[in-house]
Amino acid sequence: MKPTRGRNPLGPDVGDVQNGLVSEHALTRTVRDSAALLDATAGPDIGDPYYAPPQERPYTEELKRDPGKLRIAFSTIAPTGVPVHDDCIAAVHNAAKLCESLGHHVEEVFPSLDGPGLFHPFVTVFSAGPGWAIDGMALAAGVTPSQDKVEPLSWAMYEQMQQVSCTQYLLSITYLQQVARQIAHFMKDYDLLLTPTVAQPPLPIGSYDSPDDPMHGFMVAGMFAPFTPLCNFTGQPAMNVPLHWNAEGLPIGSHFVARFGDEATLFRLAAQLETARPWITKQPPIFG
Repeated sequence: MKPTRGRNPLGPDVGDVQNGLVSEHALTRTVRDSAALLDATAGPDIGDPYYAPPQERPYTEELKRDPGKLRIAFSTIAPTGVPVHDDCIAAVHNAAKLCESLGHHVEEVFPSLDGPGLFHPFVTVFSAGPGWAIDGMALAAGVTPSQDKVEPLSWAMYEQMQQVSCTQYLLSITYLQQVARQIAHFMKDYDLLLTPTVAQPPLPIGSYDSPDDPMHGFMVAGMFAPFTPLCNFTGQPAMNVPLHWNAEGLPIGSHFVARFGDEATLFRLAAQLETARPWITKQPPIFG
């Protein structure tokens, strides 16, 4: 589960610095544990610059409520245009059919976005995080930032941000906010949006490594996860559920996105899906 922006206390070192790109929660094996943990952590801290709309009731109680007949839009086409593996496409179609069998309305449609045009604004805002962290820690320690004390990717992004002006940064935020409004208008007609969680099955260890190009891992990540960044800059809550398993016995996630502030609908549907197709006892063969 990725909560709504501001659902959990922001603190001085989390999402408010990167215009809310970061939301903290945990990976859990059961829907119950995810709901209980968010109940325990949700709510603003004193002085938070913004926070999510208050929840109506504990999320553990939402698990007992009928989700009703939901309107679910779905798509298997990556906004950035990168190819999507057949396993990930199959996972979405499988999830869509399951939702339809549970009485929900499912429709193949996606908001019209300039996916490639999102790349540079998102990278500009995202890259500001390492720059802020490095300068902030150096300031606190009373030292000058140096390459030998920073991981290669973080240092490459730090150097990249030295070339970005304040105006470029704010223009990037403005552009992402415009797209967020566009998606919010699309979500007026749908309760949820369903996409692949990632564009490929789990990658082998070492896929992100490159001795020559420190940005290689970042580019691989962009190809691997073209769907989830939308929720980073819109602030919408989303969940990944392992409803599909490929021929190699690996879980292939389905990614459900709700309206801003509506984790309740996600938890209700998650409980329904977990009952209809339990996953707690399933393990990939690689686990031994």
